Amino acid sequence: MKIFDLYIIKKFISTFLTMFLMFIPIGILVDISEKIDKFKEHELSLAQILDYYSDFVWYYGYFLFPIFVFLSVIWFTSKLSSNSEITAILSSGISFNRFLKPFIISSLIIFIFSAISGMFIVPEKNKSFNEFQYKYLSKNKKDRNLSNLYKKISENEYIYVSSFNPTRNQAYNFSYELFNQNKLLEKITARNIRWIEDDSVFRLTDYFKRSFKDNLEIIESRRIKDTIFNFNINDLSSLKYQAKALSFFELNDFIKEERASGSPLLNDHLLEKNRRLSIPFSVIILTLLAVSVSSFKRRGGVGLNLAFGISLAFIFIFFDKFFSVLVVKSDLNPMIGAWAPNFVFLLITMQIMKMAKK
Repeated sequence: MKIFDLYIIKKFISTFLTMFLMFIPIGILVDISEKIDKFKEHELSLAQILDYYSDFVWYYGYFLFPIFVFLSVIWFTSKLSSNSEITAILSSGISFNRFLKPFIISSLIIFIFSAISGMFIVPEKNKSFNEFQYKYLSKNKKDRNLSNLYKKISENEYIYVSSFNPTRNQAYNFSYELFNQNKLLEKITARNIRWIEDDSVFRLTDYFKRSFKDNLEIIESRRIKDTIFNFNINDLSSLKYQAKALSFFELNDFIKEERASGSPLLNDHLLEKNRRLSIPFSVIILTLLAVSVSSFKRRGGVGLNLAFGISLAFIFIFFDKFFSVLVVKSDLNPMIGAWAPNFVFLLITMQIMKMAKK
């Protein structure tokens, strides 16, 4: 059976790569057709465009790994079934569970690759991908500004900005408050705040400061004020975007900081973390489902199995998006939101596997 195992593993991996290389270029061509005017408007070089699409492949390909695996397994397993090869294998005394072994091994290979990609490679690609989009592809300047950030930066310090432009490292309508228990000690406002890299300072425009000591109020105002604060300029960026650009261990530390600061986007970050764990596992679940579905020999052959598989793939995507939106828009537990599609399809897989074994 070693020859058979190697045969299935080679078929699995080669079909997966073929499926990936077939669909990703189609996605790239569709994206180019939508963005070619922006490329011309900014006079982007071929090297810049190629860098963007190398990130594009990781950005979208990673989330489609389970779907590509699912369709790949259905495709080549249906061909085995239509040629009566599966019937011959099972009739020789090989159990259905033993028949699944090479499929599980193959899915574990992709599982490991998907897990490593999602935790370390994709976040780095997300960073440059999103920076490119903010800089060149936003429909207007307003879209480039990330809005309404309120954050606790220490036990007694709070900051607020109405919007932040990551390409200029500049935020608008800045406010800083310092408390002692529930008593306001100091408040600073400015029309905008910008990080000056050369001097390593924050530059505030229309600076206004109110300090309270005993029963006295001290007021200071300046047109321009250079100072330092207890936060980093990147703390003003979109926290959701920032979470997507962090490696798995960095994300864990970031979540601890956000939980301590009482961030309203904590659920978004927890969802991001759990999805990085759940996506690799969906590869294994969808592999077992695909084998179970396509091992039946039907009159419609490969076409009918593939149509059924595509329908299930769309249902999986729908569940994934549905539960993700519930986490963001309601109080649904992020772990439930990330793992619910896997759980639903695991139940479906177990039921269809029982039918397949018979």
